[in-house]
Amino acid sequence: MSLLIKNAKIVNADQMREQPQDILLERGKIVKIAPSIKAENVKIIDATGKLVVPGLIDIHVHFREPGREDKETIESGSKSAAKGGFTTVMCMPNTCPVIDNEMIVGAIINEAKRVGLVNVIPIGAITRGQKDGELTDMFELKKAGCLALSDDGKSVNNSRVMRLAMEYADMVGLLLIEHCQDPLLTSCGVMNEGLNSTLLGIKGDPGIAESVIVARDIELAHYLNTRIHLAHMSLKRSVELIRFAKSQGIKVTAEVCPHHFTLTDDAVKDFDTKAKVNPPLRTKEDIEALKQGLKDGTIDCIVTDHAPHTEEDKDVSFDQAPFGLIGLETSVGLTMSELVHKGVLTLPQLVEKMSAAPARIVGLKSKGLIREGFDADITIIDPNKEWVFEKDGIVSKSKNSPFIGRKMNGRVDFTIYSGRVVYECFK
Repeated sequence: MSLLIKNAKIVNADQMREQPQDILLERGKIVKIAPSIKAENVKIIDATGKLVVPGLIDIHVHFREPGREDKETIESGSKSAAKGGFTTVMCMPNTCPVIDNEMIVGAIINEAKRVGLVNVIPIGAITRGQKDGELTDMFELKKAGCLALSDDGKSVNNSRVMRLAMEYADMVGLLLIEHCQDPLLTSCGVMNEGLNSTLLGIKGDPGIAESVIVARDIELAHYLNTRIHLAHMSLKRSVELIRFAKSQGIKVTAEVCPHHFTLTDDAVKDFDTKAKVNPPLRTKEDIEALKQGLKDGTIDCIVTDHAPHTEEDKDVSFDQAPFGLIGLETSVGLTMSELVHKGVLTLPQLVEKMSAAPARIVGLKSKGLIREGFDADITIIDPNKEWVFEKDGIVSKSKNSPFIGRKMNGRVDFTIYSGRVVYECFK
């Protein structure tokens, strides 16, 4: 059935239309945008008072399938993404087995199509088994459907291997996404190295472990004239290095997560394992630098690094608990509350960071923009709706979030994927 959105306040990355428009969706495409559209036999959504934005795109999630379906599956992860307003997500390869061959890529894509809620694109591994050694067959992975490669969960620590990976990825036309963390400098640290780690008696992860890999990969990209995308930046120094690299014309892009621009390492003072993430929560100074980096374009996009874990996995000592929190269902609320309502980002800038830029970075040419002929992927947001993130309402299989009980402003009311409503908020 065709879908007609009435009275839409359209927000694209390049402009926000003040005059409400109607949007007609047919056969998975945006077919008409006009001040008033009349059509028969269509489902109608009245978007009066709401923001109508291009479907959100998250290029960094973990869906755990195959191997840890007790934490998350393609189906449960897709439901979580749809509730969060996301129409396209890209899942990282640190599954069991690792996503390092075309059979696993194909299995994930087929399962995502069966579920049919959002567009799920697997990210292939850079090295086989993510063992920092032999490179994967990048041509095979691209042919199977990958747009990017990463060994996320850890860095490609071998600089020679990373150089070769950047050269081959450039030839093949794949994006490399790097988890920036030198394991020898991290040395089993589990929170930010600083005053809090000292007071708590917990081994710290120094910021230099991140920034040294950021600097190395920027230098490699400069030397080879290739591109690199830096995952989940958390540090003021990293922002400074990226800003300088961009001023030199180096092909670097970067992302940040809502938890890194919202929480400091104070969140782990009571040993809350739900706030144990990698890279760790940093300081107020780092948060301000991340916000400024988003505002001035140094940081290109916002991702969730959605990392589900079971309650049993997290219900252990802080040292032993796995890293990660779920983020798909809180991303819009936190971004609206912490950035838009506080004047850090405008609404078009939010769309740039959460839809247009991710689409551009990975090459999704028909997404990230509400325009005739583009994919009918649309998110409708109530910008001022106050709501509380409650455990009972979480649709992810996992509940590991430090934001449970947090009040936010800005809620997803509808998610439309390929012209179909895949999520509707009934509250």
